[in-house]
Amino acid sequence: MVDSPANPWLTIIGIGEDGLAGLSEASRKALAKAETVFGGERHLALAAAGSRGRAWPVPFDADVVLSCRGRPTAVLASGDPFWYGAGAGLAEKLNANEWIAHPAPSTFSLAAARLGWRLESTVCLGLHAAPFERLVPHLADGARIICLVRDGKAAVDLARWLTERGWGVSLFWTLSALGGPHEKVGKHHAETYTRVSAGSLVAVALEARGADGLSRSSGLPDVLFAHDGQITKRPIRALALSALGPCPGRKLWDIGAGSGSISVEWALGGGSAVAVETREDRAANIRSNAEAFGVEHKITVVAGTAPDALAALDGPDAVFVGGGFDTALFEAVWLRITPGTRFVAHAVTLETEALLGELHQQHGGELMRVEIARAAPLGRYRAWEATRPVVQWSAVR
Repeated sequence: MVDSPANPWLTIIGIGEDGLAGLSEASRKALAKAETVFGGERHLALAAAGSRGRAWPVPFDADVVLSCRGRPTAVLASGDPFWYGAGAGLAEKLNANEWIAHPAPSTFSLAAARLGWRLESTVCLGLHAAPFERLVPHLADGARIICLVRDGKAAVDLARWLTERGWGVSLFWTLSALGGPHEKVGKHHAETYTRVSAGSLVAVALEARGADGLSRSSGLPDVLFAHDGQITKRPIRALALSALGPCPGRKLWDIGAGSGSISVEWALGGGSAVAVETREDRAANIRSNAEAFGVEHKITVVAGTAPDALAALDGPDAVFVGGGFDTALFEAVWLRITPGTRFVAHAVTLETEALLGELHQQHGGELMRVEIARAAPLGRYRAWEATRPVVQWSAVR
């Protein structure tokens, strides 16, 4: 059989709780023609796949489908296979003429339709295989969020997690078997939801209420981070991030990361970061902070000393050096990065300040000296208490 855009060997089919009745004619024809049908146990039952059915291995492995290459094959997935489904994982391993997809309404679409929500302004997350902390960047008063969850117990655990963090009065919907004859939608408050739902619970929707979400501005309060004192303090961190310019899809090298506060705020801005830290106890703090802010999947912690720890890394879009900066480190990093990469370094010692002055003279950019004083008690009165001045050099390679 020769594959062509009109004759692919693999058909990726989205199926809902209404089974065969809800499939398009093209989906039913492809399913009837398939020698092998892959899917979850529930999908195979809904499609009446019979002896042709092969249940997904756990964990999911796309290679089992590729073993059928060239023979008529169908893959079943819930709703839209390209939204937290198997579709993209398969398509990435195939040529464009090998496959075709027939999606059905996603769980998110069905949930929004039941609740009357605007899907374009609703956050949609897959939490069936991810920590609840992924919600942290999205929680704000009035935010509407639809989450895929593993099962009924996971919904109870999520309600408890929200309550413990001050979001207990949030409206909390449980949605199961959407689009099928056994569909159920229940409305609750997170703090009062304790009953494990029976059946195939697939989604939870919530309208967040009761607490303050994370600020979208740079310079989150220091108290939110686990640290041993080695942290770029809030106002200085805001200046550093302003110079670095976080953007979705951009990668940061955070060298001498300390608590990882720069990496965390960069990741909250949509980018990814590699946090390089010599001390393992501080590396542990970075991991803890990344998890607490729900960005652990965006931050890679490298326990080691720069520049050696950078040898195997892909090039960044921006570099921040918060500690341990010297000529050898600068030269090693400057030679590795490509034109257009942002470079920001801080100094608190006279020796490093002098080096930044020389680099500014050689490479241009912007050199700033920042001195901050805070009001503090002085007997019965108050007085300004100065912190160490920080020198910042920022440049574009």
